[in-house]
Amino acid sequence: MTARTDAYGATTHDVDDETPVLNAAGGDWDDLVDEAAALHEERIVVNMGPQHPSTHGVLRLILELDGETVTEARAGIGYLHTGIEKNMEYRTWTQGVTFCTRMDYVMPLFNEAVYCLSVEKLLGITDQIPARAQAIRVLMMELNRVTSHLVCLATGGMEMGATTVMTIGFRERERILRIFEAISGLRMNHAYIRPGGVAADLPAGTIDQVRENIPLVRKGIGELEALLNENPVLKARMCDVGYLDLTGCMALGMTGPVLRSTGLPHDLRKADPYCGYETYDFDVPVRDTCDAYARYRVRVDEMYQSLRIVEQVIQRLDENPGPVMVEDKKIAWPAQLAVGSDGQGNSLDHIREIMGESMESLIHHFKLVTEGFRVPPGQAYAAIESPKGEIGCHTVSDGGTRPYRAHFRDPSFNNLQAVAAMAEGGSVADVIVAVASIDPVMGGVDR
Repeated sequence: MTARTDAYGATTHDVDDETPVLNAAGGDWDDLVDEAAALHEERIVVNMGPQHPSTHGVLRLILELDGETVTEARAGIGYLHTGIEKNMEYRTWTQGVTFCTRMDYVMPLFNEAVYCLSVEKLLGITDQIPARAQAIRVLMMELNRVTSHLVCLATGGMEMGATTVMTIGFRERERILRIFEAISGLRMNHAYIRPGGVAADLPAGTIDQVRENIPLVRKGIGELEALLNENPVLKARMCDVGYLDLTGCMALGMTGPVLRSTGLPHDLRKADPYCGYETYDFDVPVRDTCDAYARYRVRVDEMYQSLRIVEQVIQRLDENPGPVMVEDKKIAWPAQLAVGSDGQGNSLDHIREIMGESMESLIHHFKLVTEGFRVPPGQAYAAIESPKGEIGCHTVSDGGTRPYRAHFRDPSFNNLQAVAAMAEGGSVADVIVAVASIDPVMGGVDR
């Protein structure tokens, strides 16, 4: 048997003519099962899952097993297809936020932010976004980064039988979701970040609420570290499991914590800053062991850095009041939107302005809400650093009031390619850890 290297740099082996070779392409797994069964060998092909809370029947893992060893692994996607990108072509540019926020529902604010940055490039107003609106965007995104990582650790721990990890993770996430609800009226799918700024300024008392919760969340993350960092059972399950080095990450287009676990400090907040990230002081955590344990440690370190950024943001917001929407009245609503005192609907001040004080405001408000603003013809791409890696949005305008095309580069979609590279050669139990370390959310994959 001789070894050779194929075009992708992988080492393969020539085999004897008598050795049975099974080649499987997409869609022929039933034939493969029949062929494997006819050989009367100890290999079986099984459907695995759902093994992860975000893959409840929407991610199909097809494994070929030789005893407990995974000899081949494939990820079958497409079971949660929502048609969000197509639906956005039939709604106004502002209504598009309401759709894309539902893609990766664990990190909705990043979906909204990258879409709005792309639309603002088309409008040519990137430099006109008020500083306060940019700071609020950073506040919301960094808090959302913490909640996303908490969900990753909580669900990953639960899959390995560590229920306490799940309860601590969701307890800390709940503190931040209450802040989101106070600011936007919603715990998820906020549609809060809008083209031109944000939907409404922070309600009174929100900054104090954030300031009070930061030490509590930091303490909760510390509890997770104390429970997990040197836990021998956890390290046995995660160290040297789901291995993927820098070469493999580059070949597969991997970004986020998976890439940074190989030692490369690639983060778009540093490499290509947006929303004023260049003005904040923070570090990009990395590890160099390229395994599931390294990805866990990177995510924990990133949560601390996010809280560090949040502390800087709330200090700026406290000291610098101002508008939260671009001044261009062809884009901005005539009155500042705010949530009502009961936490539902629009504030009385907003309604009074457009209904009782100015007929022109009412007409303008009606046209902006029903028809939407026009975006000059062209196309633009924006990319930001989400909790899972680079999320990009490519929007195309034909000069109308709705997108001609909107397409997203969701990191979960790209990162899920690594299932085979991480799982093949390991045990069945390692597949669960490898998939959890990728942190896929199928809402983004099948958008």
